[in-house]
Amino acid sequence: MSHDTIAVVDFGGQYAHLIATKIRRLHVLAEIRQPEDPTPLFARCKGIILSGSPSLSAFGEDSAYNKDIYGLDIPILGFCFGHQEIAKHYGGTVVHGGREWGRADLHLTPGHPLFAGLSPVERVWMSHFDSVTSVGPDFAEIGYTQLGDAGEPHHFAAIGSNTHRRYGLQFHPEVDDTVHGSEMIRNFVLGICNCQPSWTMERYVEEAVARVREQVGDRSVFLLASGGVDSTVAAKLFGLALGPDRLHLLHVDNGLMRKDESRTVMLALGEMGLDRHLHFVDASDTFLSALEGVVEPERKRRIIGDTFIEVFEREAAQLGIEHHLLGQGTIYPDTIETGGTKRADTIKTHHNRVPVIERMIAEGRVVEPLAELYKVEVRELGEKLSVPHDMIWRHPFPGPGLGVRLLCSNGCEDRDGFEEIEPKVAEIAGGYGVQAMALPIRSVGVKADLRSYEHPVLVSGEVEWERLVELAGTIFREVAGINRCLWNLGPAAPARVRPLAATVTRARLDLLREADAIVMDGLRRRGLYDTIWQCPTVLVPLEIDGAGREFVIVRPIHSERAMTATPAELPPLLLADLRRQILSLPDVSGLALDVTSKPPGTIEWE
Repeated sequence: MSHDTIAVVDFGGQYAHLIATKIRRLHVLAEIRQPEDPTPLFARCKGIILSGSPSLSAFGEDSAYNKDIYGLDIPILGFCFGHQEIAKHYGGTVVHGGREWGRADLHLTPGHPLFAGLSPVERVWMSHFDSVTSVGPDFAEIGYTQLGDAGEPHHFAAIGSNTHRRYGLQFHPEVDDTVHGSEMIRNFVLGICNCQPSWTMERYVEEAVARVREQVGDRSVFLLASGGVDSTVAAKLFGLALGPDRLHLLHVDNGLMRKDESRTVMLALGEMGLDRHLHFVDASDTFLSALEGVVEPERKRRIIGDTFIEVFEREAAQLGIEHHLLGQGTIYPDTIETGGTKRADTIKTHHNRVPVIERMIAEGRVVEPLAELYKVEVRELGEKLSVPHDMIWRHPFPGPGLGVRLLCSNGCEDRDGFEEIEPKVAEIAGGYGVQAMALPIRSVGVKADLRSYEHPVLVSGEVEWERLVELAGTIFREVAGINRCLWNLGPAAPARVRPLAATVTRARLDLLREADAIVMDGLRRRGLYDTIWQCPTVLVPLEIDGAGREFVIVRPIHSERAMTATPAELPPLLLADLRRQILSLPDVSGLALDVTSKPPGTIEWE
């Protein structure tokens, strides 16, 4: 069966496959294309969307691509970098400046088909360094952004030419934080491109099963089953494609699991009928020994990934199944954040994308049936495969486990750039009636599709939630070198914060497990577990005012696909519970709520 198709050109930004996912949810086939692909591959499509790029400048190497696509008589829509490329190609001007992060209000030109059915002002999501400052002949501004009623307008946030059927959006309509972005994509795909919807998840299941059978042939698969959503759905799909006799599952307790996690996972997999060849190994000593003394986040991730493979190969040899293929529940964010496409920047290395895994992939020894999907699609697939609701809707838990939520330090203060950062942060916070200080540590973030490794800011004082989120956005926009904002839940603003030397130890992990269990239990008791998408609890070796050794950070967020996220508000009664219980744990120096969106902060701290 043939389908109307939209080509999504992947310039290496964080969202190319997210764009494709949004299109597929309209039941229209989307194909990811590389910028250098030949013109005939685009000519058979009904439309083209140009994605964003991690390039800091619209005049960098990413501007070298197949521009013959502009000669095709099909509609083209550009997002962010793609928006700038369309403007340049048709005589407009792009400059390096006018950066915007996070929420913005888009003022629309009434009646344009791209915005059919939308309000005059729409909430959109920005993440860019470059800006369009003029457009060429036959083009017009169809939307501008403005910060508040008195702010200066940011012109050409949306441009279009009905003559050429070329359109550009500086913001990201594909992310869920652009409130009606899906409607904009729908207007382009079904309206301007006139695509007929015929693509379904049932079709995806059929093709995924066929791909697994083709790749595996008469061999078998050995899957590391963490019990998370991705590996569980992958296990169910492998079982459907191969049958129970050709699927071996191994659950590894790496010492980085949540409280009672392994026991719960083994019971759940058994209840799902996946226990024909279900194996368990306690490898916590192996992992903790490999991580001993390690501080740097990327090195931790690589060690965890490499150790998983060591354990896998050791256990496979003992079971006599070392020639089986390795199955993985890898999803697309794992690949794109690791720089897994040609132009993508490495945000962080996922445990299933370390070099040894890449070598196995090149050798054809790895099977990843979910690699093109996001979490929301994996859950939809799981429902089609009759995976139990509780397993599908568990909070996402990173493959490296608590290893990426247990920050480590050599004890040295990192105050690089504080001469400029501190007075700016203090002045902005003062305008909101609170205090703020930059912390002498760093965490991983993402800005304009690029990895950042920058300082958090700690805000102290009573402030309404919306004002707090607004304050965070102002700091991110106006202060370079900051990618996170924390709200202090301790009794007072700290006078002195000092990082302490700390590495991965069983004692620190046990403390983090207790704090995490308190948070998870609190969410369930208050009926919030299913409404909050994910809520990492993070342990940072920070001494506050000479007391304690560990600073606990709680990060509740709303998201659907992990490519963007917004901070979730917790009710006062739950915050009071967390203050009372977590601050009473041994060696805890303080407690804070992470109120950072993604971008500029990743969901996990490392």
